[in-house]
Order: sequence, then structure tokens, then C-alpha cells
Amino acid sequence: MCKKSSRILKKGQELIKKRRYRSKKAIFQTKILAMLGFFSTSVGLWENFRQLWLQDNGFSATEVGNITSVATFISVGGIILVGLFVRAAKLKTFMSGVIALKILALIFLRGLDLTSQRFLIDICVIIDVLTTYLIITSIYPLMTTVTKSNRIYSKRKLVEYFGRDLGVLVGGIMIGQHAWMIFANYNATLLVSIIFLVIALILMYDIDVTQTSSFEEPRRRHALFRSVFRDKIQRFYLTYSFLAAMSFATALGLKMLVLTNYLNFSASTATNYLLIIGLLSDVVGWLALKFFTPKNDYITIFLKFGIRLIAYIIAIFAESPFVFLMAITWSILISTAYEDVTDGYYINLVDNRHQFSYSTVKHVMSYLGEASGIMLCGWTYAFGMGVMIGASAVIMVIQIIIACYLISIRHGRHRFRHSASRARYDESLVDPD
Repeated sequence: MCKKSSRILKKGQELIKKRRYRSKKAIFQTKILAMLGFFSTSVGLWENFRQLWLQDNGFSATEVGNITSVATFISVGGIILVGLFVRAAKLKTFMSGVIALKILALIFLRGLDLTSQRFLIDICVIIDVLTTYLIITSIYPLMTTVTKSNRIYSKRKLVEYFGRDLGVLVGGIMIGQHAWMIFANYNATLLVSIIFLVIALILMYDIDVTQTSSFEEPRRRHALFRSVFRDKIQRFYLTYSFLAAMSFATALGLKMLVLTNYLNFSASTATNYLLIIGLLSDVVGWLALKFFTPKNDYITIFLKFGIRLIAYIIAIFAESPFVFLMAITWSILISTAYEDVTDGYYINLVDNRHQFSYSTVKHVMSYLGEASGIMLCGWTYAFGMGVMIGASAVIMVIQIIIACYLISIRHGRHRFRHSASRARYDESLVDPD
């Protein structure tokens, strides 16, 4: 009886510990996601208007595309250096410093408005883009100190997307309005963006990061790169990430300039359009995650990329602004959906010990693709929307082929492991005599 009571007591104590651990885990996740939400709101508020702000300061569309792509290429180098030299234990301190640097860059950028200091403007824009990518790259590795799963990865992406859309909403409400004898122009959105960054920095300081043993840095960093590039599924996934980012950026890398110059939207109308489509895409992503993920992964790829490709082809031959708008709308609408299938599985194959370094490699490939796409978008901008979308469609065909091949490899591995497990089970039933 005493033994039975002690067992019950022990189980009760273990249950209490688990609940406490889950509670800490939930608080940790909430704080990180809240910080990400405010940071993404700042990015969404300023990122779209930055293109128009640069245009008002004498930059052409091609120059805007070039400076954005150059900033993204430089960001890739920065991410590589961070992956090599920043230890996971110092990740919170590093991210706090990066947010502070971004705040300073935006303050300087505000002071450079309508000046002839184009070189200093370029430097501030590069720092702005660089710091954004560094924070976005570091968020998920920080989250994996507590938990990781395909669903958590997708949730982190949805919070980022929702924050960006909320920033667009704030900008749409502000732009062109008068309040307290102040006219809300692009500089006003820049100042409000800085306020959101300050809140994100405060939240970041409040996050308590306790490094777990499963997240310790490996002694030999090159072991990760060797294992990744020897693995066929990871090689193809990184190639897919590059092409997916390049395809999307080629069509939509300069979307505010496309909407205002080619489709004759006003800045306010373009902002409201991107807001509505962005919010709807968040809803579509959430519904897809909860209710509408097909059991067949090939159908998922068709829903995410196949329909987009068909819409682009129709728009090229129709040569109608309305059809172009519909193609762009669908592309943005589906962009947040099914990332647990297209990305989450491959990212979560990596052990927690290598998660930060692997995240660096993955984001390097994505940002290289994005930078290449923005540069290609800037080059094709002068030739019309048909050329921009056509270039994107060509890249997308290769991307879809690789995505389908990845699914076939993944399913093949799953069948092999299932067969091997079954064989071991059958062998254990055989009488050794």
C-alpha cells in the first residue's frame, strides 16, 4: 500500500513538473512571437513605402531594384558571418544589438530626406535591409531552444506575415491623413516604424533565454555543412529555396512601383490593396494549416505553385492589366499557405544542435534567390509586366519540378524506413532455435 502511494505521489510530482515546463515553454514562445510581431509590423509599415520614399528622393525604379538587391547580397554575407562567429548562447544579445542598429539607421535615414547625400542614403538602406534579414534568420533557431515542429515553424511564419500586414494597415490608415496639424507622409510612416522597433527591442530584452543541452554548439561547425551537402534531399531543398525566392521576387520584388506606375494605383489605394490581400493570405494560410491541407503532397504543390504558374501564363497572353492584377493577387494570396509541407519537413530534419547553423545556410540560399529576383525584376521592369511575370514563370517551372522530386525522395525514404522496421519486427518473432 505504501509503495502504491509513493508511486502515485511520484507520478503527481512528475505531472506538476511537466505542467510547469509547458507553462514556461508557452510563456517563452509567446514573448518571442510578440517580439516578432512588433518587429514585423515595423518592417511591413516601412518596407513598402521605402520604395516610394526612394523614388521621391530621385531614385529610378531600376536604381531602387539595384540598391535593394545589393543590400540583400550584402545581407547574405552578413548572415554567413553570423552563422560562423555568433554562438547560440549569445543569440539574444546579438539580436538586441541588431535591432538597436536598425533603429539608428532609420533615424539617420529620416534626417537624409530630400538631401543630395545619395551615398549615405544607400548605406542606411543597406543597414535597414541587412538588419531585417539578420533578425528574421535568427528567430526560429531561438525558438528551437524550447520546441520545434512543422506546426511551430508555420506558426512563426504566420506571425511574421500577420505583423507585416498589420504594418501595411497602419500605413494605409496614416498616409495622406492630417492629425494635430501634421501631414502623414512617408516620413511619418518611418517614424512610427521606429516606435514599433523600440517596443520590439524592449520585448527582446525581457525574454529569458536558458540554453538547453540539446542546443549546444557543435565543436566542429563544418560537420553540419558536410552532412547537409552530402544529403541529397537537403541539396535539392536548398536549390528549391533559392528558386522559390527568386521566382517570387522576380514578379513581385517592386510591387509598390508596379501598382502605382503600371496599374495606376495611388499610394493609398496600393497600400489598401496589399493590406486586404495580405490579411486574406494570413487567413488562407491559417485555414490551410488547420483544415485544408491535402493528404497528397503533390496536390499541395499544385495548389501553391501550379495554379500560380497557370495564372501567370494566362496573364502573359491576355496582356490585360486586370488579368495581371488577378495573377498577382493569387500569388500573394497563396504565399503563406502550406509552408509546413513545402519547408517545415526539411528544416526539422536537422538536429537542434545544428539548427542555427542550418538556418543560416537555408536563409543564405533564400536571400540569394530573393536578391537575384529583385535584380532581375529591376532589369525587366522597363520592358513591361509581361516580361517580368514571364521570367518568373520560367524559374517557377524548374522550382515545381524540384519540389515534386523532393516529395518523391521523401516518400521513398518513408517507405524504406517502414519496410526496415517491419523486417526487424519480423526477425524478432523468429525462434532463435
